[in-house]
Amino acid sequence: MEDLPVEVIGNILSHLGTARNVVVASATCRKWREACRKHLHTLSFNSDDWPHDFTTRQLEILITQTIFQTVGLQCLSVHMDSVHEFSAAPVIAWLMYTRETLRSLSYNVRTTPNVNILEICGRQKLEMLDLDQNAITGVEPSYQRFTCLKSLSLRHVSISALDLSLLLAACPKIESLTLDTLEIVMSDSQSTMELSSQTLKNIYAKSIGVDKIVLEADNLESLHLNALNLDLFELIGKGTLKQLKIDDVSVTHLDIGENTDLLEVVDVSNFTIVWPKFYHMISRSSKLRRLRLWGVVFDDEDEIVDSETIAVSFPQLRHLSLSYELRDGLLNHGLQGSSPLENVSILELGWTVISEHFGHWVFGMIERCPNLKKLVIHGILSEAKTREECQTLASFYLIHRSSHEEICTC
Repeated sequence: MEDLPVEVIGNILSHLGTARNVVVASATCRKWREACRKHLHTLSFNSDDWPHDFTTRQLEILITQTIFQTVGLQCLSVHMDSVHEFSAAPVIAWLMYTRETLRSLSYNVRTTPNVNILEICGRQKLEMLDLDQNAITGVEPSYQRFTCLKSLSLRHVSISALDLSLLLAACPKIESLTLDTLEIVMSDSQSTMELSSQTLKNIYAKSIGVDKIVLEADNLESLHLNALNLDLFELIGKGTLKQLKIDDVSVTHLDIGENTDLLEVVDVSNFTIVWPKFYHMISRSSKLRRLRLWGVVFDDEDEIVDSETIAVSFPQLRHLSLSYELRDGLLNHGLQGSSPLENVSILELGWTVISEHFGHWVFGMIERCPNLKKLVIHGILSEAKTREECQTLASFYLIHRSSHEEICTC
């Protein structure tokens, strides 16, 4: 270890994970202290890493001393639990000291008064910004501009729809946007959030308190909507979307555009769906490789998803996941037609209430997949299951156990 260059030692210290380990390791000798000061590029502070009897003031002093003993810090993460409410002055000092070299900032610190992260770190070299439990007010794009930012995450943040739109506009190179449990400040009774970016590739939106979301993104490749209750979601773009995931969403009108030729993954779960409209949106996705329809409720009781439609529309499909549901005695997935699912190698089938139709449906789906390599069956066995249901499931295994497919159950 004595022969290691200080630059290498600095790199080792940067990979220790927590600031507490860095502090302990750097006390080894003078050379390691020098490496910590001149060549440490990553520091991560978390209140859980320190003794629980540490006071807020002690943590403020410890973090301040540790940061001020470094030069050229590139990645800084500070996450303090709600028990600790810091003074604004030391937090501002940390950010002012490091802002010219920081590339990544992950920040969750309660302060009195609130610290304006955008004002301090704007016009710097940040490439990743992750804010949690923070309030953002009065975004000024011409001053609070992030010319290098590629990833922005806002979690449990209070912000107006206008400020969010302005903030996105102030990030001309942004590629990834995470909006998780936002408190949207609105003056109107019906709230609309309008976002626009020419560089955005990935967006994750969860638990946002608005009625309408209009997203204009010409280069969007991945869209994930989770736990939303919307009147409208509209995507305006040039048809670059490759992944669409919808989970636990209620939306009256969903529009992802007509051009879905590049879609490769469609994952829909816990969603009430008007199948003809939804199918129309994805029907041109001839490159689709993974399709998951799980816990889907059809708006029309007579609607079904038949394997013939899937086989004809998505010839490159490799991974298919369908959940078996009965509604008023009718199965929500049919076996019409005879076209094979030629490229499907992984088949996932789920059930909540098993009936006499279960075996027929499973065998029918297997027969449609001549190149099947893996079969996964998801089910719920509980005291609520009848003896007949369990016997039906057991019969299926006895009949199918000699097959060449790999069978998994969950």
